[in-house]
This record gives sequence, C-alpha cells and structure tokens, in this order.
Amino acid sequence: MKHHRRPVLGEDHPVLVTWRVLDHVWSMQSKRSFRVLLRTSRPAAERFGARITHFSVQGNHLHLLVEASGTKALSSAMQGLGVRIAKGLNKLMGRAGKVFADRFHAHALGSPTEARNAIDYVLGNTRNHAERQGRAVTRFVDRFAVSHEQLGDATAWWRTFDDGSLPVAPPASWLLEQGWRRARPKKAPPAFAFPA
Repeated sequence: MKHHRRPVLGEDHPVLVTWRVLDHVWSMQSKRSFRVLLRTSRPAAERFGARITHFSVQGNHLHLLVEASGTKALSSAMQGLGVRIAKGLNKLMGRAGKVFADRFHAHALGSPTEARNAIDYVLGNTRNHAERQGRAVTRFVDRFAVSHEQLGDATAWWRTFDDGSLPVAPPASWLLEQGWRRARPKKAPPAFAFPA
C-alpha cells in the first residue's frame, strides 16, 4: 500500500481503518483466530487517546471504526493493537515475526452519510464479499463483526467476556453516536477508496 499522508484529525474524529495481514497468516475468520483478536482488542479498545468502536474480520484483513483525538493518537493506538494481535496470532501459529503486510489505510469520516455507510460497510463486509462472489445471502448475520450495540445480541456467538464487557468501546463522537442515524441508508454497499 502506498504511504499516503495520514488525515488530519480533530478531537474524537471517527476513522475507517483497513489493515491487511501477510499471506502466511492463518485465516482470521476461524473461531480460534477470532478469539485471539477479541482478547487482544479488549485491552486496546480505549487507549492512547483512541477508541475502537466497531470492527469486522475478513480472512486476510481487518476493518475498524476508530475515534481518535488526533493523528498521533490513531497511529499509537494502531501500533499498540498491531503488536498485541501479532503476539497473539504468532503464539497460535507457533511462529514469530511480522504479521501485518503494510501500514493501515485510514479514511476520515466527515458526514452523517459517510458514518452510516462506514458502519454498514464494517458490519456487513462479509455479506458484501459473498455477494461479489455470486453466493446467495439470506437472513445474514456477520459472525465476525463486533459493535457495542451487540451487547444483548443472542446471535453473536462470542457474546461478551465473563465480566459482561465487549472488546470495543461505546462511540463518543457525534458522528458515530448520533449523526449516522440522520443519514438515509443506501441501497447499494458503499464504495471506499481502498481494496476490500
């Protein structure tokens, strides 16, 4: 991925992050890999001036919605999360070394419509992949997507940790807390400027 300048962020600004792993990393859409991601995201959900509010796991990449107090906070939070994920997945795979292929891609969200599209994109990304591959999708629930609203969702097989907490933080920005509700939902999945 090309090294573009990071977006300049204001306080608690929401960002859509995409992060790919290297080819040798096992599929992250397995229960054992996903449990590692849940365990590692929990302590990183609110650190370094950033909050992870939603995320979804694909076979070889992650999508996250992150609220950051600034560009430096976003970079620090992602670096900390990356180290935790790498340690956890390397332990699972019985190996050492690099896990992520390159820098993460960050897209700053600037409007209620962008926020709604980003939430739909993250929580429905597995469905989008299936539809692009021509597979029929009926009564869809993404088993590898996590948001704070799922606290009481019986369809989330991983549910919560023993203390009732989730591996994500509740949104604090206006766009992710309230603003996205003011936008009309799109019928087609949103197209963002990075590989899905």
